[in-house]
Amino acid sequence: MASASATGKLSREEFRRQKDLDAARKAGTAPAALDEEGKAINPHIPQYIAQAPWYLDTGAPSLSHQRMPDYDRSSDKLDNWYDRGVKAGPAAKKYRKGACENCGAITHKRQDCLERPRRRGAKFTNKGIAPDEVIQDVASGYDAKRDRWNGYDPAEHKKIYEEYEALEAARQKLREDEIDKQTTTDLAAVRKVAKAGKEKDEERDDDFGSSDEEDEDADKYAESADAVGQKLDTKTRITVRNLRIREDTAKYLINLDPSSAYYDPKTRSMRDNPMKNVTPEEARFAGDNFYRHSGEAPEVQKLQLFAWNAAARGNDVHMNANPTQGQLLHQEFEHKKEKLKDINKSSILTKYGGEQYLEKAPKELLQGQTEEYVEFSRTGQVLKGKERATVKSKYPEDVFVNNHTAVWGSWYDAASGVWGYACCHSIIHLSYCTGLAGIEAAQASTAKNLLASSLATDASPPPESVPRSKETAEDRKKKAEELFSKKRLGEGDLALDKDRLTQAMQEERKRKARGGEDEDRQGKRQKGGQGSSHEVSQEELEAYRMNRRMMEDPMADYVDAEV
Repeated sequence: MASASATGKLSREEFRRQKDLDAARKAGTAPAALDEEGKAINPHIPQYIAQAPWYLDTGAPSLSHQRMPDYDRSSDKLDNWYDRGVKAGPAAKKYRKGACENCGAITHKRQDCLERPRRRGAKFTNKGIAPDEVIQDVASGYDAKRDRWNGYDPAEHKKIYEEYEALEAARQKLREDEIDKQTTTDLAAVRKVAKAGKEKDEERDDDFGSSDEEDEDADKYAESADAVGQKLDTKTRITVRNLRIREDTAKYLINLDPSSAYYDPKTRSMRDNPMKNVTPEEARFAGDNFYRHSGEAPEVQKLQLFAWNAAARGNDVHMNANPTQGQLLHQEFEHKKEKLKDINKSSILTKYGGEQYLEKAPKELLQGQTEEYVEFSRTGQVLKGKERATVKSKYPEDVFVNNHTAVWGSWYDAASGVWGYACCHSIIHLSYCTGLAGIEAAQASTAKNLLASSLATDASPPPESVPRSKETAEDRKKKAEELFSKKRLGEGDLALDKDRLTQAMQEERKRKARGGEDEDRQGKRQKGGQGSSHEVSQEELEAYRMNRRMMEDPMADYVDAEV
């Protein structure tokens, strides 16, 4: 190993030989090095661990410098300290050679004596010889040496605390006695009492000690006295300061993110919540605005707003000057406001009605919620409880009129493409039911119409069928023009009759005034009979197009404002 070599500089051959030996030990061909205890040293240990520093190097392979030295740990205890004030038996009666010339104790010299220097020491008087001290050898460890409170007795602090409490109680009693004896309230008498109290405090300070807070006692005496011209009990005076409790966490330390809520150091305020992801109820601090909207703060804000509005209208209302008056006026205002709201509500209901719509059923009943227990099986059958009724629509269902057994629209005639009643096959709405006779009559009528249409088809000459292969381009173009011509679609250059167009325009305006084309169509159908159709002329189509409102036109609702 590196520590096995000599402490001096190795020659080239010795260094090469040492490297070969280390390689052989790592390969397992050479035995491992042994330490002072005869234990083998792992050859794979790095050199910076196996090599001992110069002040611990013994010149032999060893790892003892990596182990913690053994020593007596009993000396590290923090409670090992000198026994103060312990004397070694009774004092000597005669001065001994080599003892302290001042007190006569043989355990220290004159320059180390802690007693008061005597005019004539014990060496010359052989009187008042002090007993010898007990010399203790306290072996303290690293921690015990550096502990500033090592050897401190907590019982000593209790004595200091009791002495301080007794001192404060005596001072307080003296101040109360001085104030009670005071008969005049002029400023000169107050200063006299303060000066007397200060002199007495200085006298007590000589016995018990003084502190920095006791220098302000003169100001305290003046504050405790009654003010001139005022009947004020100073013992009940309360001073509110903008101070926080020092044990509380500061607002700016709750969230150290610079992008969080802003903290104003001048007013010590943080309006927003610094912890956005925590609910205000669980947060330690939810922002100053949280306190403004909690508790009785909103009521105070409403009262202040009422006082400002009342003062703006010329009323003599002030929140701070006369708070009782402001509170009573605000209550009266709220009472009148609620009463006026009830009067307006009742007047509106009396004039327009609709009170039955305000008396709504509970929300649980409207949504079908109930407390009844119902138990179902796997197939959906009710095992226990009452089955819930089927929810119906707001429209009347299964209402049969005019002796019908089916509703309108329950039957569809595919031949004519109309709807009717399934009980009588009647296609007339609100007609009287004829039963099976009506069904037979409808079937006979349908068969008759089919026969007539088939005979008309046979009698008509067959159209000239032109083979598709023989159709020319001109024929196809002519057919397309017939199907998609502007004249057929109601567009293009048409010859319109002005008188008929004027009449159609008037009819179109009347139709729109009556409320739409549904009513107009119904009237025309009644005039023309059941199932009759009305042929729309070019003038009526043009009148409809001219009076139609273009919803997709962005300028349809444009009105030119007069300047």
